[in-house]
Amino acid sequence: MGFGANFFIVFIFLPLLVILMLCGIFTERRFFGYAILSLIGGAILLFSLSQLFQWIASPKILKKEDYYGTYHIKRDLFPGKQTDWQYDRYNFVIKDNDSIYFNVVSAGKVSKVYKGKIETVSPYESARLKLWMDSPTHHILASDPTVYRSPLGFYLVFYSSKYNNVFFEKD
Repeated sequence: MGFGANFFIVFIFLPLLVILMLCGIFTERRFFGYAILSLIGGAILLFSLSQLFQWIASPKILKKEDYYGTYHIKRDLFPGKQTDWQYDRYNFVIKDNDSIYFNVVSAGKVSKVYKGKIETVSPYESARLKLWMDSPTHHILASDPTVYRSPLGFYLVFYSSKYNNVFFEKD
C-alpha cells in the first residue's frame, strides 16, 4: 500500500474503529455494532475494488509464446495514405520455431522475404523481443522493436531510417 492508504488506516480508520467499539461497549446500543460492521465492510469493499481495478488496468505480461503470429501495420494510430500504403506493402510472421519472415508485398504478391531468428530476453517481468536477421536485412528490421503494452494487448514499434517509427500489431 502507498503512503496515503497507510496514513488513512493509522490515523483515521483504526481510531474511528476504536472509538466506535468503546462507545458500543459503554452504551450497549446496537447502532455502534452496525456502524463497526459497516466500516469494516466498506473497507473490505474498497480494498477489493482497488485490487480488481489494478488487475484490469495493469499491462499485459508477455511471454515468448505471445509473440508468435502474423503482424501488420497498425493503421489506427496515424491513419492516412502512407499508413495504408505501408499496410499493403509490409507484414511479417513469427512462427513457433522462433523464425521470423518479413514480407515485402508488391502488386498483391510477396516480392521479397527477409528471414531471421527471434529470441526473448526478460530483464523485467515481461519478455522483450530480440531479432537476429540474416544479411542483407530490411531497413525496418535494422534494430530491435520497442514493445508497447496495454491491458488488452501490445504492439511493436520498429525504427526505420526511411520512415522513422513503424508500428505493427498482431492479427
